[in-house]
Amino acid sequence: MTTAILAIDQGTTNSKAVLVSTTGEILSRGASPVGLALPQPGWVEQSPERIWASVQEAMSACLSQAPTVEILGIAISNQRESVTIWDAETGKSLGPVISWQCRRTAPVCAELNAAGHSPMVLGLTGLPIDPMFPAPKMKWLLDRAPAGRPVRLGTIDSWLIHCLTDGAVHACDASNAARSQLYDLNRQTWSDALCDLFGVPKSALPKVCDSAALFGVTRNVLGLADGTPIAAAVGDSHAALFGHGAFNPGDGKVTFGTGSSIMTTLPRFIAPELGITTTIAWSIDGKPTYAFEGNILVSAAALPWMVEILGLPDVQALVDLAATAGPAGPGFVPAFVGLGAPHWHADARALFSGITFNTTRAQMARAVTDSMAFQVHDVFKAMSAQSPTPLGRLYADGGPSQNTFLMQCVADTLGHEIFQCDAPEASALGAAYLAGLCLGVWPDLVAIAALPRARTAVPPRPTDAGARLEVWQDAIFRSTLPTTSTMGE
Repeated sequence: MTTAILAIDQGTTNSKAVLVSTTGEILSRGASPVGLALPQPGWVEQSPERIWASVQEAMSACLSQAPTVEILGIAISNQRESVTIWDAETGKSLGPVISWQCRRTAPVCAELNAAGHSPMVLGLTGLPIDPMFPAPKMKWLLDRAPAGRPVRLGTIDSWLIHCLTDGAVHACDASNAARSQLYDLNRQTWSDALCDLFGVPKSALPKVCDSAALFGVTRNVLGLADGTPIAAAVGDSHAALFGHGAFNPGDGKVTFGTGSSIMTTLPRFIAPELGITTTIAWSIDGKPTYAFEGNILVSAAALPWMVEILGLPDVQALVDLAATAGPAGPGFVPAFVGLGAPHWHADARALFSGITFNTTRAQMARAVTDSMAFQVHDVFKAMSAQSPTPLGRLYADGGPSQNTFLMQCVADTLGHEIFQCDAPEASALGAAYLAGLCLGVWPDLVAIAALPRARTAVPPRPTDAGARLEVWQDAIFRSTLPTTSTMGE
């Protein structure tokens, strides 16, 4: 009988399940939508029950299409920085999932930054104080939970492990802990100082495990045998980096999705500067691998928005229109929920700049598609300036990475070759490889790096990217000018 690993990839808009054979082949897939709620301007949340239901639906769809297999274990990759709260005794959720996109904690973060706490937080966690990160969201949830009840707080990997084990296990992996802003990256432990600063009790936090580890076993999950080991958990962006086999310092990847994540592997922990972050990419056998990362809050999510504005049939029509634009045109900044790396401006606003009576629909479309490449450029430039090793192979994954025009724009803007990867399930595959490492399917990283992968090199071409970048930089400046908005208050 064929043996396989069932990988769950829980994302912002969809939950996916992918069955991966022990030769690295994808045997079947399943997916189910999640849904987002926007209760106030700048607020983004989800239902924890719906997330779990969507995961079950995705697993059911995946297994119904699969050949007869023996499932060796479960792997989890998950959307990061989104957090929720549940009752420690009953297992019932006590609040929403506050999304990584949510800006409701912007006022609290501004107060902490004004009070001078940023250097200490950055030095311990590699992260700036920003509404994207979970710690202040956890405090927000705690303040609205029923008094006197023991609670559990966790990122989405923790919530799924809780659900898969029928409440028996409260755990997360080191990569997700590293994004919480409560974890000391050097000491590899929850920080008393950070928990005190953000008002989060350590007793509510999960046990931190390696990314490749036996977290627990399944219990009372429809379609899965009780006792199936959960053998890996890892943040989705980290999982994609691992899935590409980017194990050499300086190698990296860009994941294009709702937002984008640029990540490059480091030889050691380096406190970040210039608006990027340092994180734990993954942890194996108690040893963390570190990485630089730049988180872009809105990337491909701007494309369907512009499709609707221009009255086009779909995103491909938008990209085709953008390809016809001339060399000049307006700038566009997709700061719908503020700006992430490397600018970190919570109050920035989305805008077009430089529009004239001569501006065409094609030029507006091109400004939107260019914004994806320009945001990557800004992060890549900051990483290059701080990396102790030259930046090497750069892989691109996520849905938009399959579009040749978009990826050529990225390569041209960076002036750096990228590898367009036919790997829409990069995060799921990375999690599956980690689970396989834990279960002994693959002996080491060398064996995982040798697994077959479909890649197409996209070398940079001489272009007018310099002029377009000047327009972009001016638009960035304008987007961060003070406004009278009260978003998040």
